[in-house]
Amino acid sequence: MTTFDKREKAFEGKFARDAELQFKAEARRNRMLGLWAAGKLGKSGAEAQAYAESVVTADIVEAGSEDVFRKIKADFEAAGVDQSEHQIRRNMEEFMAKALESVKAGH
Repeated sequence: MTTFDKREKAFEGKFARDAELQFKAEARRNRMLGLWAAGKLGKSGAEAQAYAESVVTADIVEAGSEDVFRKIKADFEAAGVDQSEHQIRRNMEEFMAKALESVKAGH
């Protein structure tokens, strides 16, 4: 195996690890976001857990986080919860930072 082949394999491995970390962090972020939103919607216990799971699965609709944002925003509007787009997005960013930290730490 040449040096070039070794470097190529190393880059492929790093890309795969980074993609896996990103996927796990996004799922964890969505769960935290779902639990936060569930609290705002007056849900608790099993109902809050089920709602958080629905937020996680909402992220499968399209690439990126807009599908999750639209779900939370629509659910808040339907329930009369007063949260601005900025507040929702700020929480998405904060939860993503926490999720990345947690995933990188192996938790």
